Amino acid sequence: MRSKFSLKGLKKVTIAKGKQMPIRLSLSDKRSVRTQFGALPFRVRDGKVEILLITSRGTGRWIIPKGWPMDGETPAGAAATEAFEEAGALGKLSNQVLGFYSYDKGHAGEKLPCVVAVFPLKVKKMVKNYREAGQRRRKWVSQKKASQMVSEPELRQMIKLFDPKTLHS
Repeated sequence: MRSKFSLKGLKKVTIAKGKQMPIRLSLSDKRSVRTQFGALPFRVRDGKVEILLITSRGTGRWIIPKGWPMDGETPAGAAATEAFEEAGALGKLSNQVLGFYSYDKGHAGEKLPCVVAVFPLKVKKMVKNYREAGQRRRKWVSQKKASQMVSEPELRQMIKLFDPKTLHS
């Protein structure tokens, strides 16, 4: 069941044009898919890139918003939904994949190997009331600081090398 914090009807999230198609999943397959979609929320302040990081609900480590594929949603659309539900971030999300990183997700006492496809999200608005507001912290930090705060080596490198000027419009 979706929460009252839904992207449906919100005009603040725009997704750059591209060729992504919605994913179709049967409910029984949803958890067996070990691909996740994440957003790299960013803004530019005084010519410098800042990255929005959030804490994980379990360990409290610093991460980017991410989650499982959503039935009937594009990968970029799923990333935008996660950014809104987990961080209260709205903006322009590109279909351009920045890269991939891997991590082990703890689930039901097991470690599931996951690969995350990351999409850049230029944040235009932050909302106070969002689905996971009481469960996570969020913090804007410099690009350099963000790359030091995350644990995953591939994500660190992706953040370090990220340049919004290279994004397709």
